[in-house]
Amino acid sequence: MRNDTMLFFFQRLIGKRDLLLPYFDLDTIVPGADRAALLTRIGRLRYEVYCVERAFLDASAYPDGIEADAYDAGAAHVAACALDGDLVGTVRLVRPGEGQPFPFELQCPVFDSVVLPPRAEAAEVSRLIVKKTFRRRRGDSMEGVSSDFVRNREGTGRRRVARAHEHRGNSPLLLLGMYRALYRYSVANGVRYWYAAMERSLARSLDRMGFPLVAIGPPGEYYGPVTLHMVDLRDLERRVEAGNPFLAAWFKGEPIPFWLVVKTLAASLRRGGAPRL
Repeated sequence: MRNDTMLFFFQRLIGKRDLLLPYFDLDTIVPGADRAALLTRIGRLRYEVYCVERAFLDASAYPDGIEADAYDAGAAHVAACALDGDLVGTVRLVRPGEGQPFPFELQCPVFDSVVLPPRAEAAEVSRLIVKKTFRRRRGDSMEGVSSDFVRNREGTGRRRVARAHEHRGNSPLLLLGMYRALYRYSVANGVRYWYAAMERSLARSLDRMGFPLVAIGPPGEYYGPVTLHMVDLRDLERRVEAGNPFLAAWFKGEPIPFWLVVKTLAASLRRGGAPRL
């Protein structure tokens, strides 16, 4: 029995910090909010990754070192910070204005057979980044997904997740936390469908986390080799609720019954790890 794992999660429960993300604070910036300082920090992180590290965008076009575009003003932004205040991750949810296309419509074709949902119920996930120093190891994608995380499986055939107390490198959990923030914003604002152009490693990782991804276009180049996917959040809710009540409650921000915490911990301890995602 891993008594240290049990102690860790009960300390989180008693201390009122997030059970799965105790070392990070996530902040959602809604459109129109006066959060200029934080948005500037997000823009600097985006510049660091998109312009300098990956060279997706021409750095000379951003002489102030802040990457921003025409979609930012109408988007919801998520900022993930370590407990020392360091910005370590970000993602945004774009809802285009009147007459404005979705970003993917400028770059990614859609299969002829695909019928897109009503625009008012859809949004696009973009600019998903985990800071380089908070990725698990060299070679991780800019979203923090490592090849080991994609490939690694337990003897039962199900994948493993980094233990939550390894807080410097648990980027898959950080990734899930940022998606959780987008999900809660979406539910509160009438968004049911997400579009997301993503690399294969990210798509496979999200599928194993329980995200019901549907490819709606062929592979192409859009800030790297990606495929356009769509997520129906109602399908996401059904899949997670059926497979993992603990994760479903955590994801939706509902109170997690004490019996469910104990049951989840007991099952995890039998496997020798943290609560399974």
